[in-house]
Amino acid sequence: MRTLCASTLIGEVFVIGFAGLVAMKDPDLATSTVWTVSGIAMLLCVLLCGVITRPGGIQLGWALQIALIASGVVVPTMYFMGVMFAALWWASVHYGRKIDEAKARFAAQAQSAGASPDAA
Repeated sequence: MRTLCASTLIGEVFVIGFAGLVAMKDPDLATSTVWTVSGIAMLLCVLLCGVITRPGGIQLGWALQIALIASGVVVPTMYFMGVMFAALWWASVHYGRKIDEAKARFAAQAQSAGASPDAA
């Protein structure tokens, strides 16, 4: 699960950075504000890669997905991108857990086969 979720989050780093570039074109927004918000969001994505498997990591990821969708208020394209990345996040969590369960099952089977005297 960690690999899939981290890949999604790293993809979001780039999308947030590009959204920051687009948001800079808005004359109502200060460049420093845009890059402070974008920089914090990008940093959170990178830091979240390291805490995905800890308690609350997945929930923090969902909070980030909601914030990404909400950023559509400033950059309307982010509504679409946010929904797409939320779907990727769901798929990463869902299928990542299935992969982790399969790996654990295969490891248990390999261990029990190695411990059995009939194993050849």
